[in-house]
Amino acid sequence: MGLLSILKKMKKDEKEARILMLGLDNAGKTTILKKLSEEDISHIMPTQGFNIKSLVHDGFKLNVWDIGGQKTIRPYWSNYFESSDALVYVIDSSDRRRLEESGQELRELLAEDKLGGIPLLIFANKQDLLQATPADEIADVLALEGIKDRTWTIQACSAKAGDGLQDGMEWLITNCGKK
Repeated sequence: MGLLSILKKMKKDEKEARILMLGLDNAGKTTILKKLSEEDISHIMPTQGFNIKSLVHDGFKLNVWDIGGQKTIRPYWSNYFESSDALVYVIDSSDRRRLEESGQELRELLAEDKLGGIPLLIFANKQDLLQATPADEIADVLALEGIKDRTWTIQACSAKAGDGLQDGMEWLITNCGKK
């Protein structure tokens, strides 16, 4: 697996991309990022502030900003919007109670001028759990088909198993240049 193999496929003229990874607390943002960078995921703590992972391969650099999702941190998300090339929004598919809250935060993000037009990848995480809501059902509940101002996709995934992460990142890198 690994993000580095995806980076090889990036267009030669795209040397760097800034990816903003957001979502509610406990959605799995840090686990996804660590899994993509092939790090140990056995002891992950809630993110207080942010994590940045820069992955470089054959001259390509992907800077992923993983920002904490606790309610007290969300007002600070806007400090990271500037110069973002893509938005990755992570949803905990197993937490139906917070699906509406997650959808509301996503709608607010999509209304931000500084994030206007950039590609949106929604990871419907934790699909390995029995109570997980399928990605297409999440798309319906959040009325994603109403997003007309940017290219977007929803990708079912399991951060723990790594399922779906590669497909999502390939889509993201392919669409980064189409801002």
